Amino acid sequence: MKDLRRIVWISSFPKSGNTWMRLLLAHYFLPKEVEVDINTINRFTTSDVRQDFFDRAAGRSFQAQDVEEWLAMRPKALRLIAASKPGFHFVKTHSLIGRMGDTVLIPPEVTAAALYLLRNPFDVAISLARHQGVDIDQAIEMMADPNAVNGSKGNIYEVVGRWDSHISGWTGANGLACHPVRYEDMLADTERCVRGLFGFLNSPVEDGQLRRAIRLTRFSELKKQEQNSGFRERPKTMPQFFARGTAGAWREDLTPTQVGRIRSEFLPTLEKWYPEMLDETREFAAAAGPENAGPGNAGTST
Repeated sequence: MKDLRRIVWISSFPKSGNTWMRLLLAHYFLPKEVEVDINTINRFTTSDVRQDFFDRAAGRSFQAQDVEEWLAMRPKALRLIAASKPGFHFVKTHSLIGRMGDTVLIPPEVTAAALYLLRNPFDVAISLARHQGVDIDQAIEMMADPNAVNGSKGNIYEVVGRWDSHISGWTGANGLACHPVRYEDMLADTERCVRGLFGFLNSPVEDGQLRRAIRLTRFSELKKQEQNSGFRERPKTMPQFFARGTAGAWREDLTPTQVGRIRSEFLPTLEKWYPEMLDETREFAAAAGPENAGPGNAGTST
């Protein structure tokens, strides 16, 4: 049987930097003469919700009648995606790792490795609210929903689940070579993070090419592209996809009660991945009352 372990997943909970990472890798790996921008990124990467692969898998224009029909078609579509290029290649996903019914959502037989992007949940809540066209409280509810699922017009779904279980599933999966990257660290020192990523991939680094890719994917450049040409991946409910590109917007946009709710939902994962945020978010949440802050000072266990 043909070995289809070719997919290097670019995985993340929604609104955690997946688009930025895909563009950066595209500008690095594609020849300079191949023009790539926010609307031609599919020349480099595909995703696990691409309609055309599901059409090919079904032998017809695919329109799932329910989640079960989509689940039955997903493994075949993923095999087609894996086989679409002869060697290792990058595929975007927001899916969690696990099973839904009898279906393995990220099958080992098509998986080579994973790059996992994570972002602090306080900023994710703001960006997710904008992306989904809901208020921040609703976005927090989505992040805390173990059954959260996104769907497309063809009823091709993304099983997302909770923010914390998404992270633990990918970064703790048995037998999966997974390289986690924090969005905040990418912002602080993009070159260092990408060099670490290339080390994980055993890929040599060409300094000039890397710095060119970083320059071409600065947030100001991506924002300008969207202003000039729009962005095909932007939901209709979202006025602008590339809005801020910063870390720490939660300090301005979240209430103390909302910060306390996020801490309460995700504290163990915050302690592991964002320990530097524990004291500040505790103090911020306490403005709504000491009971709103909860436990979780830096350096303490709960």
